[in-house]
Amino acid sequence: LLRQNAAMAEEEACCLVSVSGPSGSPQANAGPWSCSGVILSRGPGLVLCQGAVFTPFLRDGPAAWAQPCSLLPDALQPCLRLLVLQPPAGIRRPTLGLNAAVVPPSPAGGLRQHKAQLLALVPCGAFQQALAQAFGQAEQWRFGGEAAEDDQRALHWFAWLRVPGLDSAGGGWTARASASCLHKGEGLLACGSPFGALCPDLFLNTLSRGVVSNLAGEENALVLTDARCLPGTEGGGAFLPSPTRPLLVAIIAASFCWKGAEWIGLTLLCSLAAILRSSTGVLDEAGVVVPPMPGRVAAVQAGSRQDPLAWAVLVECGATWGSGVLLAPRLLLTCRHVVEAGGQLCVTPTPGPGRAAAVLKGHVVFATEESSPFDVAVVELEERVPGFAALCPADTFLPGKQLGVVGFGALGRACGPSVTAGVLSAVVAVSGRPVMLQTTCAVHGGSSGGPLVSSHSGRLLGKQGISHRWGRGSHGTDTVTWALLLSPQGIVASNTRDTGAGATYPHLNFCIPITILQPPVVRYCRTGNRSAFAELNSAGEGVRAAWRLQRQPGHPSKL
Repeated sequence: LLRQNAAMAEEEACCLVSVSGPSGSPQANAGPWSCSGVILSRGPGLVLCQGAVFTPFLRDGPAAWAQPCSLLPDALQPCLRLLVLQPPAGIRRPTLGLNAAVVPPSPAGGLRQHKAQLLALVPCGAFQQALAQAFGQAEQWRFGGEAAEDDQRALHWFAWLRVPGLDSAGGGWTARASASCLHKGEGLLACGSPFGALCPDLFLNTLSRGVVSNLAGEENALVLTDARCLPGTEGGGAFLPSPTRPLLVAIIAASFCWKGAEWIGLTLLCSLAAILRSSTGVLDEAGVVVPPMPGRVAAVQAGSRQDPLAWAVLVECGATWGSGVLLAPRLLLTCRHVVEAGGQLCVTPTPGPGRAAAVLKGHVVFATEESSPFDVAVVELEERVPGFAALCPADTFLPGKQLGVVGFGALGRACGPSVTAGVLSAVVAVSGRPVMLQTTCAVHGGSSGGPLVSSHSGRLLGKQGISHRWGRGSHGTDTVTWALLLSPQGIVASNTRDTGAGATYPHLNFCIPITILQPPVVRYCRTGNRSAFAELNSAGEGVRAAWRLQRQPGHPSKL
């Protein structure tokens, strides 16, 4: 019941914003333009949404987004029609700290519509700076739809709408929290309306669950989450679950992220606190008093004191970089393809309590042969990693178990390791022994060699990494993977790419179980003899067939 009430609360705080030009104008023929929004206050009625929805109506065109100051209503074409849409009324639902007015149901039980006026379009400077910090121009990042011409200059702009129809006597502000309290791996719930006003009866205020994948900027002005959002959800809210009620922490800025031609599978959020700081002058001018942002005490997770982020390291070898997982103060696993280019090998552990950022040198102790199905390399460091906490590898693998992947994919060294969550979707076994794990975590290039951990126990499952190009499958697709699974579960060895269509599938991953890697590592630590890893080069044909995505040899079917 508590979960149901929480979900209802998020839906009640969100809405749909529609903008259309005057009748007969070219914009009206192409519109209405729409996006999601968040009802921040009912005293007075205020809605916050993404600013890009106003692009077709700017007097100066998209070039206006380059201005450093707020844009007032006279920056837009006159006689615009702004509407805020809510779900049908008639049923009282829990709200996010709002005293909702009882609004009569719309005719035929349809959506409630409220006329709105634009107060101002506001740029969020802290978010803009964080964008530049996290996403390098050389890496060809794009946000939003697939079209290359989508204007990225509006990403950090947001719109404040005054909605008299939402006014409520004694109405308050949405329960909210500062993004500065967020931690990687923490759960989030996103709420928005896919496809905007296209079919709100079906898609208004839908929910998606994910985790905080990465953070950047002043007081975490920029948040990345693996909650899956679709075009039209821009302007919707991201909520932090809490024991009493969900807390609004961020606004959806872009539903899709692209790195070159690769779909990253992450959603871009802007901190609500950063938007409020940037909007102080506009809200003061409108006579709006913003209550102080409530403080929040971060919950301390009971049980294991291990921090999976501390296991992940950045591995750089010449121009190649990837991820790795610490197994001992001077020993780590990564993928062969990360280190096979040769050259100086540098390892950067994740900074943490008692461990400052430092670059350590290392050398390859062992790397599997190219013919091996396992893309693995063992690296020994010249110095110990301070504050190392021993891993607790998994010994069983249960499909459906919640997992997390930690690695330096997508953003590289810019913001430290990223975290994505999913489930163990399948366990592939040969002769009763698990040899491959499949997960739904979003995995990207650069995650190779990183750890896969159990979301609940914190145990290591496997490690990530690109292994090799697999053979052509039954549907004519070539796939490439980059992940290995460590855990108490394993190391991610790969995600999947359809080379025919040029599509990457970050949520289909193949991982090496830690039960394959742990025994030779233990023998090497005990004896110092590199021959302990020889078994990784002598896998049977069944294992090789599994990693080539071929049917395992066996008796022909009688069907």
